[in-house]
Formats: sequence, structure tokens, C-alpha cells
Amino acid sequence: MEVEKLEAKTAVATAMEVEKAASSAAAPRPQFKPLKPHEMSDRKIEFRKVSVPQHRFAPLKRCWMEIYTPVYEQMKIDIRMNLKTKKVELKNRADTPDISNLQKSADFVHAFMLGFDVADAVALLRLDDLYVDTFEIKDVKTLRGEHLSRAIGRLSGKGGKTKFAIENSTRTRIVIADSKIHILGSFLNIKIARDSLCSLILGSPAGKVYSKLRTVSARLAEKY
Repeated sequence: MEVEKLEAKTAVATAMEVEKAASSAAAPRPQFKPLKPHEMSDRKIEFRKVSVPQHRFAPLKRCWMEIYTPVYEQMKIDIRMNLKTKKVELKNRADTPDISNLQKSADFVHAFMLGFDVADAVALLRLDDLYVDTFEIKDVKTLRGEHLSRAIGRLSGKGGKTKFAIENSTRTRIVIADSKIHILGSFLNIKIARDSLCSLILGSPAGKVYSKLRTVSARLAEKY
């Protein structure tokens, strides 16, 4: 019996050694090159279209080369203006380095259409954590007639002083287009700027908003 058990153990050990040898002699794992953006999307060409409002045609014509150069040369995205449909059309290429470049370029053009300067909007191409937030004055408080005009005046301040103060202290850019407000910046900074603007809409005096901003900006400076 003992001899049989010994033989069985020897046979099992031999079988395990054979399996190990076979696995070590197996073919090496295949190495695949990373896929290119156009291969990730099954070689489909993707498009984005950005509508051009009537009042942005003249600025677009004036700043076209400033928009075209970073999109075409740096992001490797094809861009053209379709005069029939009144839209800016964007298309990815075979040599586009990153699949997200198409959406970044569309966001950049859209930010310009909202009224941001090219120098400010181009940051959307270079930084990943920038967003554009839009809200209306009526979302905060229902105002009509002269009350609405005064609220817009409070947001801007004399010569745009209040708007610039909020922009500089929160590191954002703000566009006030009639009753619509667009804010460009990081998530946290947009929240701080939006809170300040909402306080002004609700009727807080500018001095109170400034002092609150000083506290918040000092806290931000300590944090970063």
C-alpha cells in the first residue's frame, strides 16, 4: 500500500512539473500598440456644429484667424464656417492626437459665441477643469421693467467695476448679455462668482459683496 501511495505521489509531482514546463514554454503575451483616436471611433469621422448668432458674425469675421490657428494647428481639428447654415463646423482628422480635442474645440468656439474674448476662451483648449456656466436673472428672482434694468446695472457696476472685481477675486470671466449671465472658470470658482452675482441680484449692496469676496479669496489663497 505504501509503495502504491508513493508511486501515485511521484506521478502527480511529475505531471505538475510537465504542466509548469509547458506553461513556461508557451508563447509570450501579445503586445498591442495604443489605438489612435480615429481607430477608437471605428474610423468614423465625427462632427460638431456650433450655431453663430446674428450679432456675433462681425466679431467672428474679425477674429477668425485667432480661432482657426489653435484649433487647426494645435488641436489638429478641421474647422470651417458654413455661410448657408450659419454654423461653424468642426471635424476630427486621422492625425488628431486626442479623442477629446474635438469636443474641447467645440466648447472653445461656443464660448466665443457667448461673448468671451478669444484670449479667455482659448484656456478651454489648454486646461481640462474649465467650464462655462449659464443662468438667467429670472432663475434667481423674477424682475421686470426698471427693476430688471437696475439689477443688471448692479451686476456691472459703474464702468464695469463690480464685474471686474468679482472676476479678479474669483479668477473667472463673466459675460452679462441682457438678462443672461455666462461664467467661465473652474467648478469652485464659478460657484463663488455665482453666489456673489446672486446676492447682487437679490439686492445686496456692492460693499457687502466686496467684503464677502475678500474673505472668500483670502480663504482660497490659503487653500492653494
